[in-house]
Amino acid sequence: MDLSDFRKEYSSRGLHRAELKADPVVQFAEWFAHATELQVHEPNAMVLATVDERSMPCQRTVLLKYFDGDGFVFFTNFGSRKSRHIAANPQVSALFPWITLERQVMIQGRAEAISTTESLRYFTSRPRESQIGAWVSNQSEVITSRKFLLQKLAEIRDKFSHGEIPLPSFWGGYRIVPDAIEFWQGGPARLHDRFLYQRSNNGWNIDRLAP
Repeated sequence: MDLSDFRKEYSSRGLHRAELKADPVVQFAEWFAHATELQVHEPNAMVLATVDERSMPCQRTVLLKYFDGDGFVFFTNFGSRKSRHIAANPQVSALFPWITLERQVMIQGRAEAISTTESLRYFTSRPRESQIGAWVSNQSEVITSRKFLLQKLAEIRDKFSHGEIPLPSFWGGYRIVPDAIEFWQGGPARLHDRFLYQRSNNGWNIDRLAP
């Protein structure tokens, strides 16, 4: 199928160096707030890229759960494929594709497991069904059928039918500590605006990149 005619001319909104905050996390917070205000679907959805022991890249969409000056946090099963990749090579990349806003944000850095205390704090804030779901799935493992999964769901619901649901030892969060963050704004004639923040000893350097 020829997709060469699938193109869209971007607006002339533009992005200028004078508009950028000195701290990329502050800049990200501003863009994230704008995406939320304009009701972008799942604005916290990010495409997380890892590599396996053969240097084969793998991508999947995960949800950013919170961020601050220390980094960007997501949660997963520690037995999952992404977790195994991170154990072998903690260098990761995350992309926020806010297509309706003609914007992208790419984060590159190191994924580090957060503390059990921090994971527990988030886990207890989840809806009960989500807490149960964390116990049900041996993420990324081969299963025989969906029926098997539903049977296990029933078993876990029965097991934890009374009282609080404990944090699974195999589930928790990772923080992406950024080394570089790129902000991309679509522009006319494919002359997009791209600004790259790179961590330095004195904070962050900001460079404009060719589109």
